[in-house]
Amino acid sequence: MTRGRARDTEVCGVTAAIAVIDGKWKTALLWLLESGPHRPGELRRRLPGLSEKVLTQALREMAEDGLVHREVYDVLPLKTEYSLTDVGRELSEVLVPVSDWGHRRLERLSGDRVAP
Repeated sequence: MTRGRARDTEVCGVTAAIAVIDGKWKTALLWLLESGPHRPGELRRRLPGLSEKVLTQALREMAEDGLVHREVYDVLPLKTEYSLTDVGRELSEVLVPVSDWGHRRLERLSGDRVAP
């Protein structure tokens, strides 16, 4: 899905919403940021396999979409924290039923693999 669909007023709402969270890491970042502000290094440690480049890109896109706030503190060494905005918290709350559905689906799939 292209980034442009996140702002395309001619697509359905579900498509516009999915365009904002599209990608391997954005939902995981939303989940981590629900607990409060995090520094980029901490986010990388909590998500093994996430490169610094991809983290930076995902956070930048999420900030452009109004989901996260980037706070830079004027201290040495430079300190940066990311936190959810009100829009990001709203999206996280909306995704709870989707998450619940996903867990139920995984349970069904797990049950289907068990042979009698």
